[in-house]
Amino acid sequence: MENLIPTKTIKENGIVAIKNGIKPNPNKLIPIERKPTWLRIKSLNSPKYRELKTIVSEKKLHTVCEEAMCPNIQECWSHGTATFMLLGSVCTRACKFCAVDTGNPKGLLDKEEPLKVANSISHMDLKYAVLTSVNRDDLSDGGANHFSETVKSIKEKSPKVMIEALVPDFLGNKKSIEIIIDSNLDVFAQNLETVERLTKKVRDPRAGYNQTLDVLSYAKEYSSKIITKTSLMLGLGESENEILTAFYDIKSAGVDVLTLGQYMRPTVNHLPVEKWYSPDEFNYFKDLANKVGFLEVAAGPMVRSSYRADKIAYLIDS
Repeated sequence: MENLIPTKTIKENGIVAIKNGIKPNPNKLIPIERKPTWLRIKSLNSPKYRELKTIVSEKKLHTVCEEAMCPNIQECWSHGTATFMLLGSVCTRACKFCAVDTGNPKGLLDKEEPLKVANSISHMDLKYAVLTSVNRDDLSDGGANHFSETVKSIKEKSPKVMIEALVPDFLGNKKSIEIIIDSNLDVFAQNLETVERLTKKVRDPRAGYNQTLDVLSYAKEYSSKIITKTSLMLGLGESENEILTAFYDIKSAGVDVLTLGQYMRPTVNHLPVEKWYSPDEFNYFKDLANKVGFLEVAAGPMVRSSYRADKIAYLIDS
């Protein structure tokens, strides 16, 4: 019966994609791990959260926060922060930790998306917006111009909104990095995801440990004023020494902000969790990262790359 479970899906635009970004593999023989008690979420049903939820529902807006069922949605929305996905829902890559559908979008783009996102942010009256996307290796610029147009549309409608762009690596293309930064965004982010030894096991072959570091380094080289940011998932089998080495590698690339969170397996076919880190262990690594010299570090089991992104607003203001 298991062979009858479909591994492909047809999206609304007719693109055929691999469902959840991964085909059945031997990982499915390893049961989904039981989550520890500290991963339970406290409800923060604030007036601001309820207000944004009503606006999103009435205006039929789309945020990654809701569609990805992010556990931090109440906390982030309560502080006027939300994340939006650009460039469609089909990724050209297949990382072993990610459940986004994988396929070839064949250059398709929603030309109206920059304005739609700008209108959404205006309606929600956000203080801080995070833009992210799937990888689009089918586009010559990796989607950089689309990102740029979106940032410019947002700034035109909501000049006071701070914008963070969590971008693909663009295969290291410097021109694409320049296009993004020239759009007048505030924070440039690209995720390292894991330590060097585990990169080939965890990420798509087209991604790379040094490639991400080079992207982040060039962003800071191109604009010393831009805030740069990256994120690591813990729980994939890394050692303490490897984590610390990654901290120093990231700092050497000129990165200002680091986030650390627990890897959680999205489906049975994805990589199993090797270790659940406790809140105390995350505090320990946060202290280590602060000693390395980052301007801001967010660390905790439920922290994600865009978690409470507004907390770094003071870096932008200064």
